[in-house]
Amino acid sequence: MAENSQNSGLVGELASEFAGTMVLILFGCGVVAQVVAGGALTSPPGGLGDHDSIAWGWGLGVTLGVYVAARLSGAHINPAVTLALAAFKGFPWKKVAPYMVAQTAGAFIAALIVRWNYTEALAKADPGHTFKTQIVFSTLPANGNTNLPVGTWGAFRDQIIGTAILVLLVFAVTDLLNSAPKANMAPFIIGLIVVAIGMAWGTLAGYAINPARDFGPRLASYMTGYGLAWRDQYHVLYWWVPIVAPLIGGLIGAWFYKAFVGRFLPAEEEMPPGRVPPPEAPEGSGGQPTGRVPGPEA
Repeated sequence: MAENSQNSGLVGELASEFAGTMVLILFGCGVVAQVVAGGALTSPPGGLGDHDSIAWGWGLGVTLGVYVAARLSGAHINPAVTLALAAFKGFPWKKVAPYMVAQTAGAFIAALIVRWNYTEALAKADPGHTFKTQIVFSTLPANGNTNLPVGTWGAFRDQIIGTAILVLLVFAVTDLLNSAPKANMAPFIIGLIVVAIGMAWGTLAGYAINPARDFGPRLASYMTGYGLAWRDQYHVLYWWVPIVAPLIGGLIGAWFYKAFVGRFLPAEEEMPPGRVPPPEAPEGSGGQPTGRVPGPEA
């Protein structure tokens, strides 16, 4: 087992990212399907959960996905996190594109499973497969609510801010030179970060904050009957917003942490004994390789 782990290399890391992202989407899209499609069929409607159910489902999905993937790949399970780690934490640039592909593939397969399992509920709640249930799989401005006048650029702004918050906090709770959570609690704390973002920043664009999370399920829904999946409720091409904006936001959040916190943290030899855990070991020393921050996501 130990030899297999050491020799798995990039293939093992990509398989881990695939599996971790798949778990994230199974719970994330699954809870939205239950609340939106299943809930529409209860009497009275809405009997299977609400916005808070969705926020907690996504947060727990993140936690469980990170636990699945953390040992092999660092559990980025989010292209915005992968890009930020490459730009600011020394993660190898040659691995960025393969990680992103693996993450998106995991999200795509998980969304197909959710789509298949909720076939009857989705067909009954929304026979035309419209925007009413499109939000089970991918995000829309104002979650498809035309009473809230949020368009493309309002959602773009929102996704930059939300992802910047996510990556800033992920860098904070996984920085061993800071007060990182102990006893392998970082994945749980990262899940709580996603819950908090969902509760505070979920209105204007559905808090995708993860290009793979949005594009993979969007593609899956398009291939299974949602013909308008690439557009928003105003019939404007929207699919690119939850891809581009989170990548920008992740870089901003990572830069902010490094500029305002990370560069002021003391080096290992300057730390009072017992105050904080030791920093990451350099690659080849038996510790985590550079850029393999334990448990970063969303």
